[in-house]
Amino acid sequence: MLNGIFVFLVLASLLLAAWSGRMGELNDAIISSARIAVTDVALKLIGVMALFLGLMRVVQQAGLMHQIARWVAPLTRRLFPGVPEGHPAMSAMIMNISCNVLGLGNAATPFGIKAMEELDRLNAEKGTASNAMVLFLAINTAGFAILPTSAIAIRSSLDSGDPTGILFPTWVASGCATIAAVTAAWFLAKLPAYRRTEPAGAEPDGAHEESISGERPTLRRWATLGAIAVALAYVAFAVRHVVLASGSIPAFDLFREILSAWMLPPIIAGCVAYGWVRGVRVYDALVEGAKEGFQVAVRIIPYLVAILVAVGMFRASGGIAILVDGLSGITTRIGMPAEALPMALLRPLTGSGAQGVMVEVMTTHGPDSLIGYMVSTFQGSTETTFYVLAVYFGAVGVRRTRHAVPACLIADFAGILAAVFIVNLLFG
Repeated sequence: MLNGIFVFLVLASLLLAAWSGRMGELNDAIISSARIAVTDVALKLIGVMALFLGLMRVVQQAGLMHQIARWVAPLTRRLFPGVPEGHPAMSAMIMNISCNVLGLGNAATPFGIKAMEELDRLNAEKGTASNAMVLFLAINTAGFAILPTSAIAIRSSLDSGDPTGILFPTWVASGCATIAAVTAAWFLAKLPAYRRTEPAGAEPDGAHEESISGERPTLRRWATLGAIAVALAYVAFAVRHVVLASGSIPAFDLFREILSAWMLPPIIAGCVAYGWVRGVRVYDALVEGAKEGFQVAVRIIPYLVAILVAVGMFRASGGIAILVDGLSGITTRIGMPAEALPMALLRPLTGSGAQGVMVEVMTTHGPDSLIGYMVSTFQGSTETTFYVLAVYFGAVGVRRTRHAVPACLIADFAGILAAVFIVNLLFG
């Protein structure tokens, strides 16, 4: 389906630009989108991929991945019945979803790509998305997060009197999107058209059998005591920071700072410390994993270029504006102002474009207007669907996406409708 969407966007953009006299804008969009895909997305992703896949190698050798998979087995057995219990894919998926929930998107992407690689090892038909892959990506595009930091930060920068007022609406909307994602992926997989194309499972290879059932490194007591001492000191410093800052920083801003700025470093240090305690040669393991991260980041560049160029062409040709004009009469009847519709249409296509529209709308109408609450809730309620599909499927070379696109778009649609409903209910 991605192939059909790509062809449609390119051909429709060509005709629309020729009809509206936007060929100059279309030409600029082609070049700039291709450059942005490499310089602003792929190259920036290389370092992050190398770091976090290196850390993943450390905790995998230390046995933590196996332990995480066992902890969440009761839930994952029901969601992903095709994935063997204790398989590394389970723990990678859980780490990805956990990072997304905490708003740590930079860390979530490498863990998600690692999960896709592990799921692909269980796939006997390479290049075809399995049911587990589709469900995992649908959950990712639902974008559930405890704290939508970017939307709150932008609202605060625009002098909102209630920058955190989107928290509850965002939880409701993204929660509905997640439920819709799981339901749609499960239901579509049962349809005859997609059931016939379901790839057969493959047996885990020897390397994975060893990582699942092999002996883990021995716990070193002296290292454990050192790691505990560091952890206690860090907690003490964090408490001191909260106490000293509580008088000058609003409570929620302080909470946001702790969640966003004080969470990622201890996660990295915790992975390193766990490997050290277990006797893993941490530096060597991290370097080996980082090599894999570099290779993966380079491998997804063609997929990013293709999807970002197609989206950039469609936007520059005026396709989004035509959709807005055609749908505004319908959306206003369900409580979505016409000014919020471009944001809803752009969110699955381009993160930067959607964020630009959000800022423009809130600057014009005010962050605490109905429209301001609505577009900032859109920002926190769904993910950039086609970017996620391009990166994750590109990492494992999946070209036959089966029901992934409709499942993800259903999740987006459910999140937008839920956002419209809850914002109108609370602020209308």
